[in-house]
Amino acid sequence: MNAEEVELLSDSKYRNYVAAVDKALKNFEYSSEWADLISALGKLNKVLQNNAKYQVVPRKITIGKRLAQCLHPALPGGVHRKALETYEIIFKIIGPKRLAKDLFLYRGMSVFLSHTS
Repeated sequence: MNAEEVELLSDSKYRNYVAAVDKALKNFEYSSEWADLISALGKLNKVLQNNAKYQVVPRKITIGKRLAQCLHPALPGGVHRKALETYEIIFKIIGPKRLAKDLFLYRGMSVFLSHTS
C-alpha cells in the first residue's frame, strides 16, 4: 500500500470502497463455472465504476491475479471480453502515470494477447 492509499484510509467512503472490492473479489472464490466468472467480473466492474473518483484501485494485486485467471485460454470468449472490459475500466480510473507504475500487475493481459494473435 502506498502513501496515497494509507492517507485515503482515513476517508470512510474509501474504506467502504475497499470493503465493496473485497466483497466483489469474494465472488471469484465461489465461482464454479464460466458464467459465475462473468457475474463476478460484472460486480467488480460496478464497484470500480461507482468509485472512479478515487483514481486508486484497492486490492490491485488480487484484482490483477483474478483478471489473469479470467483470461485463461480454456475459458470462453465471454469471460475474456468481460475481463478486458475490467482492464479498460481500471486503466481509465488509474490514468497513464499509475498504469506505468503498476503495469506489472496487469501482465495477464499481455500473455492473453500473445495467445490470440
